[in-house]
Amino acid sequence: MAELKRLSESRDLTRIERIGAHSHIRGLGLDSSLEARDASEGMVGQLPARRAAGLILQLIRQGKIAGRAVLLAGQPGTGKTALAMGIAKSLGAETPFASVAASELFSLDLSKTEALTQAFRRAIGVRIKEEAEIIEGEVVEISIDRPLSAAAGSAAPSGATAPGKTGRLTLKTTDMETVYELGGKMIEALGKEKVQSGDVVALDKASGKVTKLGRSIGRSRDYDAVGPHTKFVKCPDGELQKRKEVVHCVTLHEIDVINSRTQGFLALFTGDTGEIRAEVREQIDTKVAEWREEGKAEIVPGVLFIDEVHMLDIECFSFLNRALENDMAPILVIATNRGITSIRGTNYRSPHGIPPDFLDRLLIITTQPYTEDEIRKILDIRCDEEDVEMSADAKVLLTKIGVETSLRYAIHLITSAALACQKRKGKVVEMEDISRVYQLFLDVKRSTQYLMEYQSQYMFNEVPGETDGDDTMQS
Repeated sequence: MAELKRLSESRDLTRIERIGAHSHIRGLGLDSSLEARDASEGMVGQLPARRAAGLILQLIRQGKIAGRAVLLAGQPGTGKTALAMGIAKSLGAETPFASVAASELFSLDLSKTEALTQAFRRAIGVRIKEEAEIIEGEVVEISIDRPLSAAAGSAAPSGATAPGKTGRLTLKTTDMETVYELGGKMIEALGKEKVQSGDVVALDKASGKVTKLGRSIGRSRDYDAVGPHTKFVKCPDGELQKRKEVVHCVTLHEIDVINSRTQGFLALFTGDTGEIRAEVREQIDTKVAEWREEGKAEIVPGVLFIDEVHMLDIECFSFLNRALENDMAPILVIATNRGITSIRGTNYRSPHGIPPDFLDRLLIITTQPYTEDEIRKILDIRCDEEDVEMSADAKVLLTKIGVETSLRYAIHLITSAALACQKRKGKVVEMEDISRVYQLFLDVKRSTQYLMEYQSQYMFNEVPGETDGDDTMQS
């Protein structure tokens, strides 16, 4: 349990987020009746697909049904991954969301089934409840006594330990007031949280963790101005010392790693999880089942998203068929941009490269190509996300490029055009900047046309109608 506490505390670290392909997605853009807005929370268009994803979201939030699978199918660049990201953002931090590309399974040191098992267990959360002794109250006074030797600047004799700081903390509720003696570690913890008179704090007796809940409303007039992040709370009532329920949220995979490796908790950061024995997982499942019966824990089925699912082979699909029948399976969301193609590992062809028996388990959501108006709205959102100021004429030209080539290519040109604008010391991206980067960077159609014109000068070209000399070179 101590390891789980350290794990939950480690998640308080500030994350550095970069601007990525889908960093503008904030949710699915649905209203309270699960109707999709035209453009909301970074999502544009795809109204039927987003409404269907909203129903899936409700299914996940209820957490009562496990082992359901959803297929997002559509042409490249139609927002399949954006839909999955929208679902993840709408779920919030409490519901686990694990994402994996199908091709990753073949590049790991683990077996394919072990990698899939770990991915499944990363998508299943366990909300563990425990009661803790909490001291909660408003700080009346903090007094810290520094040792005389430190104050006088005298050196301690060699081999002797310098006396630590001591102090007293006066806490009160609306009903009582008590003075607590403080040791060195508690003084350090209070100093880290910058606790001062008038703050409302909670102290965990077992771990010594100090949580600053806010500033007491009764002391709101102490300062003429306070920062925007200052939170005012009421002075607690009743007893100072209370028994409170503390909740730790971890995934089954994290519990597996902690219990299977010698370094335990640190293996989560090194990534060296290795193969986890089935016996370890069975013991953990038994223990979690006991906690559920005792009311100490509850299972939170999350979402496992597998992108480019056509890259899985027949063995992986057989494993998924069996894994989805487990009581503790998460909601599986898979995506593909393939039509009727071969199932990897066989000579058979099937829709999306997925076996028919597995397709029968899926709820299929299709995505449609974006219209010109929707492409313009997406480019507007991306310009805001990448902090690029662009003129109206330049956006019209970029939208036309997006319609004739692809949306992804048009999005790539935004930052490139901004850099070209900086080079000429401009502040607003104009049509000339778009034209310049359009000439510098080829799209797929122009690149293909170039290859067709100069194919004879390339090695190993396979276009029919070439000379026998080229065929001889290929062989």
